[in-house]
Order: sequence, then structure tokens, then C-alpha cells
Amino acid sequence: MFIDLEEQYDKIYHYCYFKVHQKETAEDITQETFLRFFESSNYINTGKAIQYLYTIARNLCIDEYRKQKKEVLDYETVDIYSEDMITQISVRLALSQLSETDRELLLLRYVNEVPISVISKLYGISRFAVYRKISQAVKNLKGKLGKEDFI
Repeated sequence: MFIDLEEQYDKIYHYCYFKVHQKETAEDITQETFLRFFESSNYINTGKAIQYLYTIARNLCIDEYRKQKKEVLDYETVDIYSEDMITQISVRLALSQLSETDRELLLLRYVNEVPISVISKLYGISRFAVYRKISQAVKNLKGKLGKEDFI
């Protein structure tokens, strides 16, 4: 299986940024993820490379969280000059009201376009359970957006 490393690098960075909320830390974790990935070359050609990348990134983010033990709110990513700033803020607010797991599932599936089979292996649950959890997360997000008269 061939993976586009540049594309995966960007996706892993976004995943790490979502988890740690700090640009420089996310960059460091992303680099460390790929260094560890290439050090352990036995996963590269097994068809499990993407799953392995996310597993490494997730573990490094957990390690970083344990070091920091605090949450940082980042306003950098909201473009204040954008016409849809209110939309961005509304979506961020709705996402912040979801559980960490729901946010992570939505990021993996819809932002990083990680296949259901990889998410299933990452979480150790069936594909059906992943579909169900993602559907529930989308329903919860829509509910939060609806409360704000957004949709």
C-alpha cells in the first residue's frame, strides 16, 4: 500500500493541533510521529501505515497532555476578516460542547478523511460501531447548531 506522505503529514498535523491546541507543539509532535514511524519500518508495507501513524500521534498527544495538564484556547485559527466569522465561531462553540470522542471522530472522518476501517482498528471497535458513533456525533453537532438557530 502506497501512502502520500505529504498528505498524511498535513492530516497528522491537523489531528495533533486538534488535540494540543498549540501550533508549535503540534508541529513537534507531528515530526516526532514521522520519526518514530520511519524508525519502525515493519509497519510501512503491511497496509496498516495510516493506523500506525495515528496511533503514534495519539500516544504522543496524550503524553503532551499529561505534561501540560491545562487547556489552551486558541483564537489564531478564527479568521476575523472572513465573511463567515460568525459561522466559524458557531461551529467552534457547537464542537466545544461535544465530547472529546465525538470531536475526534468527526475530525478523523470528515476533516482527515480517515477510512472507517482504520478508525475501527484505532478504537478497537467494529465498523458498525464506528458508523453508529459518527452518526450520533453528527446528530449531536446538528442539535447544538440548531439550538443557536444556525441551521
